Amino acid sequence: MIRVTERIALHEWEIVEEFARASGPGGQNVQKVETAVRLRFDARNSPSLPYEVKARLARLAGRRLTKEGVVLIDARRHRTQERNRADALERLLALIRAAAAPPPPPRKKTRPTLASKLRRLAGKKQRGDVKALRGKPANDL
Repeated sequence: MIRVTERIALHEWEIVEEFARASGPGGQNVQKVETAVRLRFDARNSPSLPYEVKARLARLAGRRLTKEGVVLIDARRHRTQERNRADALERLLALIRAAAAPPPPPRKKTRPTLASKLRRLAGKKQRGDVKALRGKPANDL
C-alpha cells in the first residue's frame, strides 16, 4: 500500500510503469539504457479514491488525463531509472493530495466602504488635475 493521505492509500497494482529511452543528459548511456518512466494510474476505475477526489483529480490533471480516465505522468528529468520512478510517483501523489484537499470556502461578496470610494475619487481627481496642467496655457487677453 502506498500512503497518500491519512484516509487514502493506493494499491501497488493500480500503478503501472513503462520504461523508454530518454533524451537529455547521460552521454552514450542514453542510447542503451531505458531511464525515462511513464507512469499510468487508472483514476476513473480506482477503488482507493472516493468519488469527490476522482472528480477533482480529473479537473486538476488537465491534459495528463486520457479519455479513458487514466492519468499519465512522464518522468525523464534524472539520469537514472530509480530517480525517475521516484519522481513520477511523487508527482502523482502530489496531484492526488491536491485533489483530496478540501476546496476553499466560497468568497463572501463585500461592498467597498464610503471612505474607500472617496479616496478613489480623490485620487482620480488629482491625477486629472496633473494631466490638465500638461496642456498649452490659455491666452486670456
